[in-house]
Order: sequence, then C-alpha cells, then structure tokens
Amino acid sequence: MSKLEAITSNPIIKEFAQGVARSSIQPIADFLAPTVNVSKGVGHYKVYDAEARRFQIPKTLRAVGGPATQIRFDQNDGTYQCVPRALDYPVDYLEQFEGEGLEDALKEAMVSVSELASLDHEKTVVDLAVKAVSQTAKTWNSDADPIADIDAAIRQIMLNICYGSLMDIGVLFGVDAWLIFKHHEKVRKDLPIGRASDNIQVVDQKAARAMLLGEPETRVSFMAYNSAAEGKDPNPAFILANDIFIFARKQQPTRRDPSFMKTFRLKNRYLVPGSYPREDGRGEVAKFDWSEDPKVCNTGAAVRLRVATT
Repeated sequence: MSKLEAITSNPIIKEFAQGVARSSIQPIADFLAPTVNVSKGVGHYKVYDAEARRFQIPKTLRAVGGPATQIRFDQNDGTYQCVPRALDYPVDYLEQFEGEGLEDALKEAMVSVSELASLDHEKTVVDLAVKAVSQTAKTWNSDADPIADIDAAIRQIMLNICYGSLMDIGVLFGVDAWLIFKHHEKVRKDLPIGRASDNIQVVDQKAARAMLLGEPETRVSFMAYNSAAEGKDPNPAFILANDIFIFARKQQPTRRDPSFMKTFRLKNRYLVPGSYPREDGRGEVAKFDWSEDPKVCNTGAAVRLRVATT
C-alpha cells in the first residue's frame, strides 16, 4: 500500500473531506436547492406542477379496526439518480518523500477540489432554475412599487404550495436586479425604522427582508463566469443579473415536501478520497468521488421576475 493510499483510507482524513465538502457548498446553490441526504443512489421524490398537482394534507383519523392513510409515491412522481462526479489531483512522488507534507498536500487538494466542485454545482442549479421558470418582466421606474411586486409573488407561492408555515420563502436577487431594488425611491421610503445611519438610508439584505411579506430570507448572487468559448476573448457575466427568484424552500427538505428545488446526495458520500498511480510512474493521483442530482420538484413554487428601469 502506498503512502497516499494509506492516508486516503484513514477515517480521520475521510471525515476531514466530508467537512471540507459541506463547508464549501456555495451558499446560493444550497439556498435554491438544499440537500436531501438519501440512503441509495436511485429513488423517488414527489413532483408538483403549477397546474394540476398541489400538496394535499392527508387524513390522519383512523376508525377503530380500520386502515390508516398510506403515504405513497405514484407514477406521476419523479426519480432521482445521483450520478457519479469526480475530480482528480496529481501528487508528485517528490512530495510524498516529505512524510507529513503528503498529508498537508492531500488536504490542500481536498479544499481545491471541493471549491471547484461547488462552483460547478452552483452554476448547474441556477441554470436548472432559469430553464424551469419563465420570466415575468417588470419595469421598476419611479411609478412602480418593487416591494408590492415581490409581496404579490410571495402570496401567490404560498397559495400554490398549500403547506403552511412549515415552508419558508426565499428571495434571490441577481446583482443588477439588487442594484435597481436598493436604489428605488419607494424602497428607500419604506426603509424600516432603525436602518438609517447618519441620515443616510441603507438598504441591505437585512432591511429588504424586514420590508417583505413574511420576512423571507433574502440573498444576492454575486457569482460570475466566463461565458466565452475556450480560446476566445473573455466574456464575464453574472449567472443572475436582472433576475429575481421568489421561491418556496425548506432548510432541511425531504423527498416529499413541495419545495421548489432540492439536491439529492448520498449520505456521507460527498467528496470521498482515494488514489491511483499515474501512467508515467512519477507519482500518484488523489481522486475524489461523489454523487448528486439537483432537481426542480415544484414549478409552481417559484416566480422569476426580470426587472429593468425602462
């Protein structure tokens, strides 16, 4: 057994990898599509759509000697499949000769790989959300009321999901949408008492939450990526620019609740370390494997506003 193989099979290192993976999950991806830990790679989840299917509160009263209501999945529900994903990190034999330095090199690899994996996951989640929800254009000029528009969306979503106060609402702003919102004169006028500093009105995410119906958790996505093809001049763009997502979410969702999105992951199997020898014989490769499947579970649980000033 090689030194690297011995280290990657160490339970302490495996636990370290799980901790790094959990801490590196991008906050916006976890906000839109929180993790559902599952025990097997393939299984069913409840699907809801905007038109025909709503969550139904089950009847729990059971007659003496009679049957109880059974909670089942049916043919209209979806199937998740935690597809394999992986990244490799070559380790030169020269580093292995340093003894304890090899463990440090492996931990460095874990951090790098987990960050890259989480960026890929966030881009995937946002792309799925944008594809699933049609935009509603809003012109937030001086005559518009941004707070009223978002409140109306929150109210409609709560009616659509029919799940009561067990479900939270999230509001996710793209960068440009946030700038339009925070500088709008009506938003500044409605700024809650205590959010002004030195007579300068400060509209931050905490203030926005206090102004909106039900005080939903409010975040801004700052993730940008290079949208140009490889070899072309860079073309940086925000994954969300003028869009605002208002959506239903649970911080710890299940396979059945009517949240907008979820990410299915094998429990305790995120970023599993291992190793194999390099083909050139000059070192080994630290490999990291995981399986996940982000899904849109309820299209009626989200509204996407595309905002502009004109």
